[in-house]
Amino acid sequence: MLTKTNYPSPLGQLILVSDETALLGLWFEDQKYFGAGFDLRAIPEKQTAISDQVTTWLDEYFKGNAPSSEALPLNPQVTAYRQRVLQVLCQVPYGQTITYAELAHRLSKQGAATSPRAIGGAVGHNPLSIVIPCHRVVGSDGSLTGYAGGLERKIALLKLEGADFSHLK
Repeated sequence: MLTKTNYPSPLGQLILVSDETALLGLWFEDQKYFGAGFDLRAIPEKQTAISDQVTTWLDEYFKGNAPSSEALPLNPQVTAYRQRVLQVLCQVPYGQTITYAELAHRLSKQGAATSPRAIGGAVGHNPLSIVIPCHRVVGSDGSLTGYAGGLERKIALLKLEGADFSHLK
């Protein structure tokens, strides 16, 4: 059974969607692609063991700690290709950034397609905001390109993590 939980983060309301085994979605309430693939109105609000685990993770994250997403049961509802992109994103350390070009390079080493459009689509449609750190992806020139949760939130998340802004625009 699907359930949803609200999380009042310092950057705005987050909505968590989970089933009995894993986190399926985590979005800012007003972000692009909010709730994509789910009829959020039909999902009952309920605190569960999964949402408790994610809430604890988010509490630690917003305190400026670096909780490991490996401890969370994640099951983003995406294509196999997007799953590969998201797996590479999970390897980007807290407080660091990766360019789209470096992301493409890492994917090509795994034998995956590296079309900029496909990579951008996978990053932009990440259904597990913050936990899968798409906010850590920047342009090759260091530009702080778009983030489905909004550019201001992207900057705030990177600052919270202590990212080095000297090479970012």
